[in-house]
Amino acid sequence: MTAHRRHKSSHLITALALGSLMALSACSSGASAVQAGADSVSDPKPGGNLRVGIVGGSAKDSLDAHAPVTHPDQARVIQLYDTLASYDNEHKIQMALADSITPSADATTWTVHLRDGLKFSDGRPLTAEDVIFTFRRITDPASPQSGASALSTLNRDALKATDSQTVVFSFNAPNSTFPDTAAQYSLGIVPADYDPKKPIGAGPFMMETFTAGQQSVFVKNPHYWQAGQPLVDKVTIIDFPDDTARVNALLGGQVDAIDQLPLGQVNVVKANPAMKVLESATGSWLPFTMRVDQEPFNDPKVRQAFRLIIDRQQMVDQVLGGHGTVGNDMYSPLDPCYPSDTPQRTQDIEKAKQLLAEAGKSSLTVDLVTSPVAAGLVEAAQVFAQQAKAAGVTVNVKKVDPGEFYGDQYLQWTFAQDFWFTRDYLSQASNSGFATSPYNETHWADQEWTELVTRAQATTDSETRCGLIKKAQQIEFERGGNIIWGFPNSVDAYSATVQGLTPDKSGIPLTSFGFRNAWLNK
Repeated sequence: MTAHRRHKSSHLITALALGSLMALSACSSGASAVQAGADSVSDPKPGGNLRVGIVGGSAKDSLDAHAPVTHPDQARVIQLYDTLASYDNEHKIQMALADSITPSADATTWTVHLRDGLKFSDGRPLTAEDVIFTFRRITDPASPQSGASALSTLNRDALKATDSQTVVFSFNAPNSTFPDTAAQYSLGIVPADYDPKKPIGAGPFMMETFTAGQQSVFVKNPHYWQAGQPLVDKVTIIDFPDDTARVNALLGGQVDAIDQLPLGQVNVVKANPAMKVLESATGSWLPFTMRVDQEPFNDPKVRQAFRLIIDRQQMVDQVLGGHGTVGNDMYSPLDPCYPSDTPQRTQDIEKAKQLLAEAGKSSLTVDLVTSPVAAGLVEAAQVFAQQAKAAGVTVNVKKVDPGEFYGDQYLQWTFAQDFWFTRDYLSQASNSGFATSPYNETHWADQEWTELVTRAQATTDSETRCGLIKKAQQIEFERGGNIIWGFPNSVDAYSATVQGLTPDKSGIPLTSFGFRNAWLNK
């Protein structure tokens, strides 16, 4: 299901642009316990139980490393599993379980070398064969997982271990962004006998108990590869579909931290000396999703009209309380190829009316499905419904609970919303843009766009690749199925006793759910 959602010792694209095609090496082992900019008043103190309230959750909650859907799913996955590479707080790739990821000259082959002495949480060695099993599981044609689309050109049958720490990945076409794919949190390495009901991983914590839709408890992994981490003995993740209950749990001391602080509560929390607000500018986005294969959105003029109906600045001011930036119907604003020179689209009610009339859709009525799966979604739906009235469009807002939103009808809604964390363009496109993508909420299948992005994925020269990406972005700007009105800041809250959290561009809450870095000063 969705989104998803994320989320370089030197950045690969830079290396390729220079023609060096050198290995990405482990010049850093990841974020340290005391990170730059962290709000810290003391040296790290080990021990304790960090209790975290996370938005959403339902009976469909999962522990599967390769199929996270909701915020609680993502938080659990990040505690249990580690990936070959990872992102730092500036959205740059660092090595993780791998200490190098090295391309061939044409980027059709990548050699991954694992760190020395890696172990799973049950004490067994983590080897090249486990990496091979993991990637074959993700790309299993009979049951492809969420990362499969980004690995569509992987020759899974040719995966080869040259020794216990080295895996050779062969692709059927040049793959210029493999380390970016390998850093996605839904590609955690698992053992060759992996059972998601009894999860074993190489992440900082191990599962103790799990009750879908309620809470999960994790204890420290004694075999974790990062020295001195995690700092706390235990992490308890509690599902909170209701915003008020989540905030009250923090203020009442039932939890130590919450994600997705409702923006109307920011000043309340800031005024409390026992609480702190963690705010980060990100590349996250909250799209309205229009199915391009169904009435009325199968007409590009209707999609264009809906983009002109929306008042983006009002959305940012009213829905986000100013905690974000205006969007321009294109995602991945932190990607070096983002076309920031594209003129900003603004509200134009008269033009929207004209386009609707040309499409024979004046006085249009549509249903908009929303859910409190991320901060601001329900509010954005309500504001859009008000804005649409000026164009003669009636929007019936239909609020459903998170379980229904991501249930059997997910990917079937004609007009809905969703949330995505920060991703570079090609990674995002693989997840949501192709006809075969796992989260193609708009049912986008544009042939010209598909050819451009496919070429970009296989292009090692950064300048050429950026040119292709900008053309693809322009197509989505003109006729895509997403309305991207803004990029919300990540706004979380925590007790002043929690240390080790710092601003982070990923969009994933609470410093990318990296609870291995946190400790309790009490």
